[in-house]
Amino acid sequence: MLVRIVKMSFDPLKIAEFLANFEANKKKIRGFQGCNFLELYRDQNNTNIFFTYSYWDSENDLNNYRHSELFKSVWAKTKPLFNDKPEAWSVNKLESLK
Repeated sequence: MLVRIVKMSFDPLKIAEFLANFEANKKKIRGFQGCNFLELYRDQNNTNIFFTYSYWDSENDLNNYRHSELFKSVWAKTKPLFNDKPEAWSVNKLESLK
């Protein structure tokens, strides 16, 4: 399993537009083959900073999503809203406590 974390910083005036786009596409992203989990987080202090956190069966599944028409359409609407370069990490979960 691969965990994907993406940090995004938005123009404060464009946050509502980002949230509307996420709302319209979150079930499609979560339903994409190989995606098993999707969450959106917002920084408590810097409220223009958001993170997505998703689980993928494999790097191949993530790459299939990143090359899909769904990703291209979501990213085309998201990218112009940034006020800083996004950052992304693909990590392996080593431990999880509940």
